[in-house]
Amino acid sequence: MKVAYIDQHKQEFGVQPICDALQGTDAEIAPSTYYAAKTRPEAARTARDQELTEEIRVIHQTNYGVYGARKVHAALLRRGHTVARCTVERLMRAAGLRGVIRAKSPRTTRPAPETARPTDLVKRQFTAQAPNQLWVADITYIRTFSGWVYAAFVIDVFSRMVVGWRVATSLYTDLALDALEMAIWRRRHAGGDLPGLVHHSDRGVQYRAIRYTERLEQAQAVASVGSKGDSYDNALAEAFNSLFKAELIRNKGPWAGINDLEVAVAEYMESSVGESGPSEGVSADQRVGLVRDACRAPGPDCDQPRLSVRSARIRREKGIGCVSCAGDSLG
Repeated sequence: MKVAYIDQHKQEFGVQPICDALQGTDAEIAPSTYYAAKTRPEAARTARDQELTEEIRVIHQTNYGVYGARKVHAALLRRGHTVARCTVERLMRAAGLRGVIRAKSPRTTRPAPETARPTDLVKRQFTAQAPNQLWVADITYIRTFSGWVYAAFVIDVFSRMVVGWRVATSLYTDLALDALEMAIWRRRHAGGDLPGLVHHSDRGVQYRAIRYTERLEQAQAVASVGSKGDSYDNALAEAFNSLFKAELIRNKGPWAGINDLEVAVAEYMESSVGESGPSEGVSADQRVGLVRDACRAPGPDCDQPRLSVRSARIRREKGIGCVSCAGDSLG
């Protein structure tokens, strides 16, 4: 700190006068001490800290500026750096970098007591040994200048990645059903094995509608529903919704309407950000590798119909292509 202060003012006052002025204070320093510090070789730790800090800045900036120490640390390990998480935390604090803070979001569940409710097969155990064993689904909402827009997601618990999604201006069954259709199509088109899949959701009427439950039966999937009024029964999906709001909606908003929001969601899903966290007992590299091997999606020239005609032109201009083929992060 003393050396930096002298460096800042020596052109105006000179080194010796500054050292004389600091005599008798807590910042006292001799000219010889200053020159020794300037000629001393840079410590290995200081050089490594500078190198890591630059790498951390790149990772933070290329991921929407939302990564915290945990995700930055994982990214550094994937890039071949051997570094402790506490070191990443220290360097991020020194550089003024931090991840976004999640905020609580209101619930969008609309119960339907007149329909039969499936039992809870998950019991808050959000673990899976392979892709397509357990999916969780939920709906969240986003405020735009044109009104409310709703987003439905289907997440594979093994990979913690979004396998199907849809945005719309209404909460009708088609919203959740389109997200389910995307997930089923993507996994089947990639050769995924769906029979025996457990599909877990809250008690929302969209997930208990006849058309939705019939589609699950056609896919040979088993429905599972959490208890009433308890978000912990669908905690993984709720956690992703919170992350989605923090990393994209609040970070990149405000939003004009569904058109720009739908394109932004497609880009978000195309990036590596669209994941809710690491799986239990599975490293980030193992998770990504296993999912890519089991469920690689087709390219932008696939034959699946677009889920939304509204933003097709915008997608083409941005080079996104079919929303169902938007990158490996969709699983």
